[in-house]
Amino acid sequence: MSDATRRFANIAARRAAGERSGIASVCSAHPLVIEAALRHGVARHADVLIEATCNQVNHEGGYTGMRPAGFRSFVEAHALKAGFPVDRLILGGDHLGPNPWKHMAAAAAMKKAGAMIDAYASAGFTKMHLDTSMACADDPAVLADEIIAARAAELAAIAEAAVERAGSEKPVYVIGTEVPVPGGALEALDHLNVTAPDDALRTVEVHARAFSRAGLEAAFARAIGVVVQPGVEFGNTEIVPYAQAKATELAAVLDRMPKVVFEAHSTDYQPAEALNALVRDGFAILKVGPWLTFALREALYGLSHIADMFAPDPSRESLPAAMERIMLASPENWQKYYPGTPEEQRVQRHFSFSDRIRYYWPTPEAQRAMQALLDVLSEKDIPRPLISQYLGQLDAEVAAGRVKPLAHDLLIGSITRVLDIYADATGQ
Repeated sequence: MSDATRRFANIAARRAAGERSGIASVCSAHPLVIEAALRHGVARHADVLIEATCNQVNHEGGYTGMRPAGFRSFVEAHALKAGFPVDRLILGGDHLGPNPWKHMAAAAAMKKAGAMIDAYASAGFTKMHLDTSMACADDPAVLADEIIAARAAELAAIAEAAVERAGSEKPVYVIGTEVPVPGGALEALDHLNVTAPDDALRTVEVHARAFSRAGLEAAFARAIGVVVQPGVEFGNTEIVPYAQAKATELAAVLDRMPKVVFEAHSTDYQPAEALNALVRDGFAILKVGPWLTFALREALYGLSHIADMFAPDPSRESLPAAMERIMLASPENWQKYYPGTPEEQRVQRHFSFSDRIRYYWPTPEAQRAMQALLDVLSEKDIPRPLISQYLGQLDAEVAAGRVKPLAHDLLIGSITRVLDIYADATGQ
């Protein structure tokens, strides 16, 4: 194992020894988010965990068009540019299972999932979240725990064979499914059910038996995390913060499972004190994605307003206007997620916490619109009063000299503000 993967694999042992032990998992493929995460790692002298999801990156290309080996090359190229040592990089695969192909029969979907995890393992990803909880076309609506665990073991066997064949690092595993919907809840958030302690214990026990039946005891010994619902979530306009008292019994279960920690999904937008409490309680792997691209979008829209003031041109389309046009022309990534009147949907398209606009930034039209904005601002020093007006959250950083008043640096600075909150919470 690399030093970074070894440190990550020991996360539960470090916590048991009384160390403040946690790590943020950066779940994004946006180049500016990747750049910000790696530059942040350099500044903090910290390991960086970057994860790709099964829909985002897979052996067929995913919606980014990247296969696992290509994603690795993409991240490592940014690491080289940022001066980040690759031996401090941990690459992960999130929700590795049949989800992208669940419309198919289970056998066919699992064959696809097997090819995907083979590609991830062969490319040297060392953190694998095995998620086989979703029902496929010929499955019952709710799968039995034993079926979920058996399918996870099937995928682990493929990953183990792949690393043996490639001579690459043996991965660590995270088991269990995500309770929150990826990218935020679709409905109003009245309440959330924290995972029952017995359910967390059963998840580990059932997976241990399934791995043992498959002759994968050594692989299961590298299972370091269990995905649970600690009672955190966000929707389009709502955030449910961590309520420590409601998760006390769940957190106590870790005393009976000293070799694992909990992985918490949908921790985006949590207050700093909530993230600190999550790590103290053993929810040591904090997934974050939409908050990072939300912060990027905030900065981009602020820069668009600055460009209109700094270099007014009535013939130039603003970035928000361009993104509205692009999203209306291709509504498939937001329409079913944003309920309400046309006016409410318009606001959500741009400002929702679920940040579905992030799916549009990689499109050629959005890239051209973003580049046109940056061309206007070029390498100009942006006056502090305009930063105060339109990027107020960064004014103190600029005043202190920690962020240069340049467009690119302001974009990175906006993302870094979020990364700092996670680094402080996890003790990095």
